[in-house]
Amino acid sequence: MKEDRQDLTTGSIWGKMLFFSIPLMLTNLFQVLFNMADIAVIGQFAGSLSLGAVGSTTTLVTLFTGVLIGMAGGINVLVARYFGAKDKKSTVQTIHTALLVSLGTGVIVLAFGMLFSRWILEVMNTKEELLEGAVLYIRIYFLGMPALALYNFGNAVCSAFGDTKKPLYYLSAAGVVNVVLNLFFVIICKMDVAGVATASIISQYLSAFLILRALVKMGGDYALRMSELKFNRRMAKYIIQIGLPAGLQNGIFQLANLFIQAGVNTFDATMVAGNSAAANADALLYDSMAAFYTACGSFMGQNYGAGKRKRVKNSYLISLAYSFGIGLVGGICLVIFGRQFLGLFTNDPAVIDAGMKRLTIMGYCYGFSAFMDATIAASRALGKSLVPTVIVIMGSCVFRIIWVNTVFAYFKTIPSLYLLYIFSWGITATVEIIYFIHVYKNTKIGIA
Repeated sequence: MKEDRQDLTTGSIWGKMLFFSIPLMLTNLFQVLFNMADIAVIGQFAGSLSLGAVGSTTTLVTLFTGVLIGMAGGINVLVARYFGAKDKKSTVQTIHTALLVSLGTGVIVLAFGMLFSRWILEVMNTKEELLEGAVLYIRIYFLGMPALALYNFGNAVCSAFGDTKKPLYYLSAAGVVNVVLNLFFVIICKMDVAGVATASIISQYLSAFLILRALVKMGGDYALRMSELKFNRRMAKYIIQIGLPAGLQNGIFQLANLFIQAGVNTFDATMVAGNSAAANADALLYDSMAAFYTACGSFMGQNYGAGKRKRVKNSYLISLAYSFGIGLVGGICLVIFGRQFLGLFTNDPAVIDAGMKRLTIMGYCYGFSAFMDATIAASRALGKSLVPTVIVIMGSCVFRIIWVNTVFAYFKTIPSLYLLYIFSWGITATVEIIYFIHVYKNTKIGIA
């Protein structure tokens, strides 16, 4: 409906951005909790081998879902920009081209997963006793990639229009279905890893159906219509230019994280277990902060289209302030209540002590990642994606690999490993901010 669309070019940015972002935060947190539920069901009712098989696919799944999320970011920026400019023709062309681009990307990821999943898992040195289960899980799970691409497309369009509530409702409904089906397929049907994967793809197609149905029934000039479903090469080029570098960045981050995990693995099993337990905090805080990066893209996009330069800048600064605040407060709470948090995952005092070594350092650092991530989102909102991606790859990926092989290799202590985060964020953020200032000063705000 028309009332679901928000004009983000007027009114208080502080208030509008907060209410815009709260549903996004809840959406992200629910996704984390639903994923945790998947792991809990397979671990409790299917055994350790099944848990290991599913767990061994995490990096691969994150790698490819990151590509789809990155493409959705490009869609969000362009739809918001044309909507803010009240350019109905370009908005409609972008929406319908974006659906085709998203569906095509999802199908490509599906085909790649089917053909190369076993080879990639073997290259990753997946343990032999886990390999068959991991391959089965990933091949079934990847059948849901077209649906995941379509949901991300719909989520991006809704967010560009200022509507963040519908994606929350639809993801929540699909998540509940996912949990129920997990229990049914694993406990009743004894389907093991295949059951968890099947539950996931059913919930993904449900969420995609619900959000596409909402866009069709939206009414007005911007509704999704089969008659308008045409491929516009110019719009597709813009979407790929902004979205693909973001997706590749997400994938390369996983490579850098493998080197960090390798560093953790040089310590004893207790430290490895403590790190794994403490790392659950990452998703909770990063995904909460990410809501304001999405808001940054939507607010800056609409105001870019409307030609409101000051509001473009303020949208970036306010999203940075909110995300930094969430990271700082949340991180300090983890330092204070870290033992209680870690107690959700383990009862072993030694593992909790090990986990606190990570939380004590990371808790004070999480907020500073906002200076990097919010600035990257802001540059992409201005249509610049390639250079920010190169900067973040060098500063937060290559730098981390070098750190692990130099600083950590010299000191061989757990603090010397975890401190790489704050240093990489600081270096990357500084360069990203310098680049953003340059782009902002030299970009004509508005669409002619």
